[in-house]
Amino acid sequence: MIHIAICDNEVKLCAQLERTLLDIFNELKLAVEIDVFFCGEQLEQKMNLGTRYDLIFLDIEFEEGKANGVEIGRRIRELHQSQTTSLVYISWESGYSLELFEMYPLNFLIKPLSRDKVERTVKTYLKIAQSQSRELVYKKKHSTFKAQIKDVVYLENHRRKVIIHFSCGKKDEFYASLKELYSEQLEKLDFLFIHASIVVNYDYIKTIKQNQLLLTGDNATVLPIAPSKQNRVKEKYLAIMKKRAV
Repeated sequence: MIHIAICDNEVKLCAQLERTLLDIFNELKLAVEIDVFFCGEQLEQKMNLGTRYDLIFLDIEFEEGKANGVEIGRRIRELHQSQTTSLVYISWESGYSLELFEMYPLNFLIKPLSRDKVERTVKTYLKIAQSQSRELVYKKKHSTFKAQIKDVVYLENHRRKVIIHFSCGKKDEFYASLKELYSEQLEKLDFLFIHASIVVNYDYIKTIKQNQLLLTGDNATVLPIAPSKQNRVKEKYLAIMKKRAV
């Protein structure tokens, strides 16, 4: 079941988008559940109660006195820790692209919304979700373990052990070669090898600079990028961004 939220103060647009999404998912033979909200505060109230969405279509401009979509998107990322929720911004104006970059949206759609635009966005989301649903397989002693890729923030090598850092704050460790783990599993799952001892999940990168990157989340973890890997890391980062573009 895929959970989608539509958040826009235009009632007619919400109804049309909901019908379009239902038609698309029906044709794809995929189960979907859609909630509609007419302001960002309503969406946040539902998320405060524990509801999590896989995909959110979020308007930018709301009526005066209401939080705009940029603010809501930032709170979804930071307060609700919804790093893997795909955000699709929608607006009548086209001048918001740079302002939205830090929320790393899946797409930015200009109204009116055609079925073609929405369908391409949905298919891109499904492609990314398929990648995120894969598992990292590793062994500890004589047992085999599996970790959902969407829950893995980064891995680091320390004294012949690989330490997995999960989005929930937990860690796990096992004896393995990080280099082999990357070439065999993680590279094709959109992880970046930024240092001889660090591999990072693209979905948890907030900002990337010349010699370091900042992870999403309250702790704002900063990880170093090795000088010898800086060009390759940037190339890989842009390649993943391009691959995921609608």
